[in-house]
Parts: sequence; structure tokens; C-alpha cells
Amino acid sequence: MRRRRSIFRAKPDISPDINTTPLIDVMLVMLVMFIITIPPPTHSVDVMLPVDTPGVAIADSNRVTIDPADIIRWNGEAVDLAELGALVKQAAERPQAATIAFEPDANARYLRVDQAIGAIRRNGATRLSFPGIDRYRALI
Repeated sequence: MRRRRSIFRAKPDISPDINTTPLIDVMLVMLVMFIITIPPPTHSVDVMLPVDTPGVAIADSNRVTIDPADIIRWNGEAVDLAELGALVKQAAERPQAATIAFEPDANARYLRVDQAIGAIRRNGATRLSFPGIDRYRALI
């Protein structure tokens, strides 16, 4: 009796495994295309950092701190974001704009720090300083 040949395989002893290399190549190309087309994040808070001028005396300085419990303090007094905005606006509208020293705690949440910087910038502060920024160098 004569053996029938399969129309799918020319040689009956070859394994029927599928070659997955082209599939992987196509998937990698698609992955690269998706990564390229993802838009960059657009949320940002613009902060103009002061130029380091040693020896210049600051006439009026206000200290804004944020503690680990996310409480914002203006010169030691607890304030909310609306009060912070009003205080910053008063400091900015003076003939000689007051400097605001912004010192968040290293354990404060980033969201609260971002909200405070946004409130400071929206209310017209032009003189913003970050004293003690060297403390955070080990965290970067």
C-alpha cells in the first residue's frame, strides 16, 4: 500500500513547530512605535530661581515651611492654601517685594509642596528662595 503524502509538509519527519521570530520582531516594532507616540507630560510649575548674590541683605524675609503632617506654616503660623495665597499677594504688592524662603520638610508629600509652590507663583511672588536645599542632595 502506498503512503499518502501530506499536502502541508513535504517531509513527514520535520517537526511542526511554528517559527516565532517574525512575530517577536513585529511586536518589538509595535512596542517602539507606541513608546514614540506617547505624549510627554505637560503638567509643570514654573519657578524662576533667584541668582545667587552673596552679601545682599534681605530687608523683609518670610519663611514658608511644610512639615511631615503636610501643614503649611507662614513664619511659624499654620495657614491653608487660600491664606498662603493672600499672604503671598500682600508680600508681593509691597513697594520692595518681600523674599519668601520656602523650606519643605524632606518627608512632606510632593503634592502638598507642589500646591504650595503653585499658590506662591499664582499670587505674584517674584522673590522666592530655597534655603537649606543642600540637605536634599543625598535624596537625589
